[in-house]
Amino acid sequence: MAQLVRFDRSVLKTNQAAIIALTFLAFVLRQPVIVAFVAAVMLAGTVDPRLALFQQIYLRVLKPAGWVKPRVVIDDPVPHRFAQGLGGSFLVAAVIALALSADIAGWALAALVVALAFVNFAFDFCVGCQLFFLLARSGVIRRA
Repeated sequence: MAQLVRFDRSVLKTNQAAIIALTFLAFVLRQPVIVAFVAAVMLAGTVDPRLALFQQIYLRVLKPAGWVKPRVVIDDPVPHRFAQGLGGSFLVAAVIALALSADIAGWALAALVVALAFVNFAFDFCVGCQLFFLLARSGVIRRA
């Protein structure tokens, strides 16, 4: 059963913007270490939202300064955490591919994460969340 809570969508937007910007920067600079950093941030935030660096930047800097306004909605954060963990896992796979000199595969995986983060950022459509709902409905994963 879904657990709906008050949820600031600006946290998600900040997270998505950081993922897009840093992963794109990694590609432009050809720096897999930046991809590894983004993957680590995403996975840490999936395990414990208090460890989500991009979320903390929003909460401690952007929101208090008034640079990003809160957009509080009633939502279930579980599908979003699943999507973030999935994206982080894809970035780990990208880093492994890049370390093995499989550059096309590595950058393609990173580009997939950027594309899906952009879709969510621009259109409020979370593909990872939809995958979560499909897997939950089919019984492949269970809600806590």
